[in-house]
Amino acid sequence: MSAATRHDVIPWQQAGTVGGLLRERVARSPEAIAYRFHEGGAWQALTWKQLAARVGRFQAALRAEGLAPGSRVAVMLPNGPDWVCFDLAALSLGLVVVPLYRGDRPDNAAYVLEHAGACLLLADAAECWEGVVRHGGLAGLRRVVLTDGDVDGGRVQRLDRWLPAHGEFGVECSDGDALASIVYTSGTTGRPKGVMLSHHNLLWNAAAAECMSPVAPDDLFLSFLPLSHTLERTVGYYLPMLAGATVAFSRGIEHLADDLKAVRPTLLVSVPRVFERTASAVRGALAGRPAPLRWAFEATVALGWRDFERQQGRAAGTPLLMLLPLLRRVLARPVLERLGGRLRLAICGGAALPPTVSRLFIGLGLPLLQGYGLTEASPVLTVNTLDANRPDSVGLALPDVELRLSGEGELLARSPGLMAGYWRDADASATALDADGWLHTG
Repeated sequence: MSAATRHDVIPWQQAGTVGGLLRERVARSPEAIAYRFHEGGAWQALTWKQLAARVGRFQAALRAEGLAPGSRVAVMLPNGPDWVCFDLAALSLGLVVVPLYRGDRPDNAAYVLEHAGACLLLADAAECWEGVVRHGGLAGLRRVVLTDGDVDGGRVQRLDRWLPAHGEFGVECSDGDALASIVYTSGTTGRPKGVMLSHHNLLWNAAAAECMSPVAPDDLFLSFLPLSHTLERTVGYYLPMLAGATVAFSRGIEHLADDLKAVRPTLLVSVPRVFERTASAVRGALAGRPAPLRWAFEATVALGWRDFERQQGRAAGTPLLMLLPLLRRVLARPVLERLGGRLRLAICGGAALPPTVSRLFIGLGLPLLQGYGLTEASPVLTVNTLDANRPDSVGLALPDVELRLSGEGELLARSPGLMAGYWRDADASATALDADGWLHTG
């Protein structure tokens, strides 16, 4: 990608904070499309200027609650403009956002709210809130705001009544080292731990990831992984804002296949299961086709893989590569149309991508880049690049990331994205972060 197409990337140091990032983006491209979302039976668009105006309304509502900087506010919504507006409004006021998984167990959500000391919760339905209430211990919540459903008054309000008609966006938090978010880990080995991440942690990680895989203003992301997950939040939300790209919000995993075809994204932040399911569907459809067609398809994949290895400097070319454009046009295009037909890059993380799946899609012409990270690192530590892509690896370290192995073979990491520690858990913090600033990944 040429420098001319990257001129709109905002340096993370210039943004300073997440709120500062929105301020800079609105100043640069106020009328460009920030988000697309499905509402009222059709896809709608929101410009950066319109986004800032809605964030201002959220800020006015939060100010009216009288919350002091550093207060924790929680969000339990599906991906969409309201999630983003709440996050940007809270962070711009110096509040700390605690994201909750919408499908989490009520007892787990209740624990997170109580442990974080959240004083406000934004959720999408009364059922979510009522399930959490049954597990008690939520006396600290001063306000619950619901986007839908009946409310009982008092501390529970509907979003449309909580938001004022107008509000002016402003950035009141200028400290990039201030705590921005407490992100709770899954808790598979016990109660969840709250990872403390600053504005600088999140912005640096988004910028470093963009350096590895440049993004242009005309790129279009499709967001379907939960924004409560740091991979989607950093790479699928803050990174596009840095680059001025557009994000379309999927209606949910059950609509993902249709949304891919309707939105036709150029970039996708995904997990292996999406490509595994698509590969399985393709193989299933091929099983009933004539043998010559199956042979031609496999030849296309094999030849495409050979071309990929040639481009990576790991294999020699062959005259048969002259056939590849035609084979891809006839045999690969229908498969890639399942993913919208315009994907130029897919980032895959969260688990290992099976080699057969990587080979299939790369052979068909879709660059798949695997990476590695963890919440405690904001989260990305390594990722493959288009020029240095080994599908059987998790790639290269991001700029300013240091990696080494301990004497016991444990991977240690050090970077500007490392957490400050675990919320209200000094012992776990001391175990994870040593005196020299190395994160013990386990």
